[in-house]
Amino acid sequence: MRILHTADWHVGRRLGRHDRMPEHRAALEEVAEIADAEAVDLVVVSGDVFDRPSPPVDALSLGLHGLQRLAADRPVVVVAGNHDAPELFDALAPLLRDRRVHAIGSIRPPDGGGLLGPDELGVPAVVAGFPFLREGRVVDFMAETGRWYGQYAEKVAAIAAAYNAALVERAGTDLVPILVAHLMVSGVRVSHSERELHIGDAYAATTQAIPAGPQYVALGHIHAPQPVPGSPVPAEYAGSLLALDFGEAGESKRVVVVDVEPGRLATVRSVPITAGRPLVRAQGTWEQLEARVEELGDSYLDVTVAVGGPDPELGRRAAETFPYLVRVRTERPTTERRTRREPTERPTDVDLYREFVRAATGVDAPEPLLDLLRDVLEEAVDASA
Repeated sequence: MRILHTADWHVGRRLGRHDRMPEHRAALEEVAEIADAEAVDLVVVSGDVFDRPSPPVDALSLGLHGLQRLAADRPVVVVAGNHDAPELFDALAPLLRDRRVHAIGSIRPPDGGGLLGPDELGVPAVVAGFPFLREGRVVDFMAETGRWYGQYAEKVAAIAAAYNAALVERAGTDLVPILVAHLMVSGVRVSHSERELHIGDAYAATTQAIPAGPQYVALGHIHAPQPVPGSPVPAEYAGSLLALDFGEAGESKRVVVVDVEPGRLATVRSVPITAGRPLVRAQGTWEQLEARVEELGDSYLDVTVAVGGPDPELGRRAAETFPYLVRVRTERPTTERRTRREPTERPTDVDLYREFVRAATGVDAPEPLLDLLRDVLEEAVDASA
């Protein structure tokens, strides 16, 4: 059978002042066209369909349309990520099921909705859905068995082991066991665009979270497309659907197409996603950047402009020149090395202000301004006498 794996859509995500809904719409249609062209039997979406737990109506509508478009000719299994609301997924699940979209919002026991087999999916596979686990969340079916540990990584590994045992038993020799999960495995490459709250040691699992039973492990949460290092079975982060911020600039986005049959490890290949504007960091003098307007004009831009001093009109001028400007900053020449004072020499308030202006603007404060500061300081001293 053939599976398409996608993840981290983040429908509703903006980039600065720019609405990216048209890009998301185009990318989701491209995923559906790939699924059709590849004649896939099953689609798995490993979390973060939406960018916020309570998505705006237009984002909610587009995300649900994307899932239903994929499910037109095959079943879809989707789990909730850390940006998704488990409660929303669970509430929508009964409505989506009739449309062949199987949404799993909360972590469930294998025999209580955590596993989906041929009876539910209509394909020769058994899929375990492992939504994002938040620190401090108690999973009832693990607590009852006395296997609930203190460390986050151990909790994730224990849940994965429970799904693994159930997958192996139910799949037997005739079905393909698949694990779909939203989690971070230590050692993977991070794009620096994921939320820091859920990226780090507190939310990292070890490779023990990747059990040996599934024939393929479809992961979400990490936006950089990559295989999981040290995994005992083929396991991939599909990566985000679009480059979501400049931490992902230059990354090639993709979906993963998986070919697998019972008793054999899956073979995987990447199919690129071409939708979405490129994200580009550019720097130089204003004249140098303006000369590249045809090259840069259709990209989201993070611009650094080399200036010789204050330029209060720079932001307005840059926004007018580059329609997809996201951020502009200035880079001033290195200021002269400050004269080192003897430890006993105490700078005056005027000295401190002069150094502040030089560091902030790259030029010396005008002498009339320093004279005015001296007058104000003297008046303050007189008033307090």
